[in-house]
Amino acid sequence: MTDQWDNLVDVLVVGSGAAGLTAAIAAADRGMDVLMVESTPRWGGTTSVSGGGLWMPANPLMIRAGARDSAEEALRYMNDVIGDAGPASSHERRTAFLQTVPEVVTFLGRRGVRWRRSPDYPDYYPDRPGGKVGRSIEVAAFDTKLLGDWYATSRAKDSIPLPLMTDDVWLLARAWSTPGGFVRGARFVFRSLGAFAGGKRPVGIGGALACSLMHIVRTQQTPVWLSAPLVDLILEDDGVVGAVVEKDGRQRRIRARHGVVLAAGGFANNTEWRLRHHGVPGYSSAPEGDLGTAIELGARAGGALELMDDAWWGASLVGPDGTARFLVSERSFPFSIIVDANGERFTNESASYIDVGHAMLSHDVTGPMWMITDVRHTRRYLNSALIGQARKWSRAGLLVEAPTMESLAAKIGIDPARLRATVGRFNGFARTGVDEDFDRGRTVYDNYYGDPRVKPNPNLGPLEKGPFRAVRVYPGDLGTKGGLLTDEHARVLRENGSAIPGLYAAGNTTASVMGRTYPGPGSTIAPAVVFGYRAARHATSR
Repeated sequence: MTDQWDNLVDVLVVGSGAAGLTAAIAAADRGMDVLMVESTPRWGGTTSVSGGGLWMPANPLMIRAGARDSAEEALRYMNDVIGDAGPASSHERRTAFLQTVPEVVTFLGRRGVRWRRSPDYPDYYPDRPGGKVGRSIEVAAFDTKLLGDWYATSRAKDSIPLPLMTDDVWLLARAWSTPGGFVRGARFVFRSLGAFAGGKRPVGIGGALACSLMHIVRTQQTPVWLSAPLVDLILEDDGVVGAVVEKDGRQRRIRARHGVVLAAGGFANNTEWRLRHHGVPGYSSAPEGDLGTAIELGARAGGALELMDDAWWGASLVGPDGTARFLVSERSFPFSIIVDANGERFTNESASYIDVGHAMLSHDVTGPMWMITDVRHTRRYLNSALIGQARKWSRAGLLVEAPTMESLAAKIGIDPARLRATVGRFNGFARTGVDEDFDRGRTVYDNYYGDPRVKPNPNLGPLEKGPFRAVRVYPGDLGTKGGLLTDEHARVLRENGSAIPGLYAAGNTTASVMGRTYPGPGSTIAPAVVFGYRAARHATSR
């Protein structure tokens, strides 16, 4: 029968983001013959261009630092925040996620990943039972010279080529407006200069995570095929025994003796699916290879689908070139609001990005939405999407500026009296420090991206000083949230709840264990790593 196969391996991993890389590392660590395939010419997936954080409750770094946390507290928090989200977020999957956190963090740390805590980053609902500050971890800046020529094909090259850390971002955005931001900015500059002076070529955040994991994969001598898309899954006796992969212009039949792990992302850039499942064409920050092929083939093999109507939503800017840019700190800083086409606020602008995204999608007013700011927002805070791009955005009608609020309203097609009334009401809240409409600035998470110099509420600066700006805002995302239904071992499940032998999935190829919400910073990548690890462990024990 071996003449029917072009390649024989123990584990085939499809996709090269955090989920796939972790699965490949864990399988190879057990002595398995592993092959990783990536559909695009560049490896690293959405992980490489992400913030790179992992929401890992009760992780070893927390415990060593004396930060009090436990799997029981985290489960209480997840249960309260996520609620009943169906089988994708079952009790078994939540428990498996939390129980595996210490194991996978220790496992990858012993193989060279240099973990760091983000001690100031709160859970996104820190006031809920079990909520904490400092559960997120990340990877220290990685010297890409360690990857040699392999770095040339890394998607991390699209990220910031500097040793940026997650906990730098919230302070650097106000580096020239607050003492804390200035100090962090100075440290960041000296850290960067020191790295370059030492002959290093550092990368941070998501790029550091992807590169650290790929360095282990390369050290383990696991082959990685680029420009090698998955074409089909091969079934025998109701189980998956291999796959068809296109490589160098021809289709190869690959036998996977222990299993196939699908970790190829979601369908963020599949316009047809986005319109069908989400009702929008998609304004995603995910890479171009996020087309849903692995989900489609997994479903064809009998896999059930869940949460297909949801995504990791968030307010985004979309530039003249069509590239989406996720808004995080910009919408939360004071001296700003987001309004609909009628000039009305409709949500807490400083809330978790998925909540803001859900609010945008469910809002029943048609027409463009805008982030309105006064000149202090423009001068004090960094809007990375607009650096050196303001004129292009203005010519495209995506950025509008005017000396008065009334003239700004007229330029963007909003009734000036209605916008003035909205701004006047918000300015009253800014003076009292209490947002009576949407509770903006009430939690420590809201305040994380606020400005402590603004009193009495760091998120509620009044819009009083021109020139005023309006930037068009879209319901964007970091990737899709729905996909193949899996169990606590990352096995793909059928509609009847039975597992498909030999077929595993992790990351955005699966319906998320986080349900329809986003418990904390890194709630996308953390389960990708955990269930990629669990998939490999289960497959190699078959």
